[in-house]
Amino acid sequence: MMVPNKKWILNGVFILAALVLVFTPVGFKVKVFASKLLSSSAAMVKEGMKVPLDSYQWKLTDLENRSFDFEDQRGRIVLVNFWATWCPPCVAEMPSMQDLYNDYGDKVTFMFVTSDDRQKVLNFLKRKNLDLPVYYPASETPKTLKSKLLPTTYIINREGKIVVAETGAADWNSNETRALIDGLLSQ
Repeated sequence: MMVPNKKWILNGVFILAALVLVFTPVGFKVKVFASKLLSSSAAMVKEGMKVPLDSYQWKLTDLENRSFDFEDQRGRIVLVNFWATWCPPCVAEMPSMQDLYNDYGDKVTFMFVTSDDRQKVLNFLKRKNLDLPVYYPASETPKTLKSKLLPTTYIINREGKIVVAETGAADWNSNETRALIDGLLSQ
């Protein structure tokens, strides 16, 4: 009888570990944890690179199916986050988003935009103990806010310029992000 050598055993263990990470809930949790470790503070867009919104014409609905008109946010500071429940970096940054929302939700408009099933989102929010304003697009998203990557977060100043455009997980509760928002609020 032939005994497998060390190389074959290690290869088998590696393949098994890879399959577990890719195809099981354990893998999702590992990806979320890795995203948290790799997240950094959001960076402000350089002055000459700030892009004005091309349009405020955007209709959305909230989790209770009530209408939300983005046009009503003109002249306000707005944080728009595109996310999904199945996206590990999105899940990783949600606790820091919740902390930021808890402190700035009455001064800044927060919009967490998704296309996930409503019941899935409600279950996710409850399971993670999150209380964030979630919206669903009911019309075309403005071109300057479109992205194919999740999560993508924008902070828009009162003049309608994008001052933060961040793709990937970030620590939204960092001192840098808070200073940035405080600066926008004082203008």
